[in-house]
Amino acid sequence: MESHVRQILEKQHYKVVGQNGAVKLCHWTREQLLRDRGCYKADFYGIASHRCLQMTPVADHCNLKCLFCWRSHTLDSYAAHERDPPIDLLEGALRAQRELVSGFKGDARCELSDWLEACQPKHVAISLAGEPALYPHLGEFIAECHRRGITTFLVTNGTLPAVLERLEPLPTQLYVTVAAPNEEIYRRTVIPKSSQEWKNLLRTLALLPSLDTRTVIRHTLVDGLNLGWEEEYAALDAIAEPWFIEPKGYVNVGESKQRLTMEHMPSHEAIRGFARRLAGLLGLEVLAEREDSRVVLIGDPARPRFVSCPQPAT
Repeated sequence: MESHVRQILEKQHYKVVGQNGAVKLCHWTREQLLRDRGCYKADFYGIASHRCLQMTPVADHCNLKCLFCWRSHTLDSYAAHERDPPIDLLEGALRAQRELVSGFKGDARCELSDWLEACQPKHVAISLAGEPALYPHLGEFIAECHRRGITTFLVTNGTLPAVLERLEPLPTQLYVTVAAPNEEIYRRTVIPKSSQEWKNLLRTLALLPSLDTRTVIRHTLVDGLNLGWEEEYAALDAIAEPWFIEPKGYVNVGESKQRLTMEHMPSHEAIRGFARRLAGLLGLEVLAEREDSRVVLIGDPARPRFVSCPQPAT
């Protein structure tokens, strides 16, 4: 990682791990520890928010420049050709998380038992910044998490279908972000670095039904940009046949404030309306929602919502 990139990340309260990885304490980890309020993934999928490690294996590299991303578009770094070994990356990320939660131990609002659990994460969200599928040892990293009894949620922009085709093992839950209903809006919204990214996303959507894991399509929705077009989104979702769909409203935070305004944040009522229309088109149901996160869960109620932790290897 180039030194100026590291400085930017550290100023933004990331813990840099190894050459290219990073960890950042999630807002909802704090909320769970201090106010007993978990994130929407706790409601939707049973994830314990105080035991969730939010990290990325490639904080300094992404092939999109999404307008809605909180990440700085100046972070791309090409200095390092070697990527961190998966065990080193995981150990470093766990160590960074323990450092980040260390100060909560003395806070009267934090139960000691919760703090002790927070020091031993049981869930890794492989997202945060950059595009995780660019990490060449992703399967080995996921395998090491599962070997330790840690669940994994991988969030990808879907532009690397060849990586997903050969990924072994698959994560506990695979998210693919679909932030546009068609190629024209895609180019305006995510600013792809090549002309192939939309076609690659379509390849990924076609691949999803064959993957033996829980799959989620996330629609990150920006008012005045990509919110609406439910019939076109429904056609894409019908190709992917995901377990669940998450329409989620854009939040004006981080570096996105330099590209978008508060007016681009849709209301929860707008997200709810989009979700209901989309669910109706797909023959699915609205299963849950969280107004404070402006997110709705769509799916088949027969599908099991809550994840179970893999058994640690002996």
